[in-house]
Amino acid sequence: AQQYDSQALSELCELFFEDVYSYFYYRARDAADAQDLTNDVFVRLVESIRSFDPARGGFRAWLFSIAHHRLVDYRRRQAVRGHQPLEEGLANPEDGPAVQVEAQLTVERLQNALDLLTEEQRQVIVLKFIEGLSNAEVAQILGKSEGAINALQYRGLRALRQRLRTGAS
Repeated sequence: AQQYDSQALSELCELFFEDVYSYFYYRARDAADAQDLTNDVFVRLVESIRSFDPARGGFRAWLFSIAHHRLVDYRRRQAVRGHQPLEEGLANPEDGPAVQVEAQLTVERLQNALDLLTEEQRQVIVLKFIEGLSNAEVAQILGKSEGAINALQYRGLRALRQRLRTGAS
């Protein structure tokens, strides 16, 4: 892909699109914003593919570092506007109403508990357990050591467990 093979770039986009979209949707809680952010990441991927250096880490971690920086810009703009997007439906519309309500309540409860973590703890938990990245990849994306990621993960999981037990809402 680094030689700007359009077929290879297209395959990379197809391979990682859902992961990047999920990363943004989970954080932005708005489908349109998640779509825009995802598209922007892949435009930046095409523009900067030649700067990817496999010696500095894996492609997935590099791509998610682009996404992470894009998310920081998005949050900065949202804070300036004072805008908090509303969640859209999270359950599968084909599920029955009881399943949809239960799924939404579970997601809301988890999101409320995650919102009480520090920003760094939340980023580590989401990248590690929702996006499925390794500690090394998370460390590369966030610019921290693996030891720092381990500590943030431990403290974040402990706090999350405690908040979920006490019914964070």
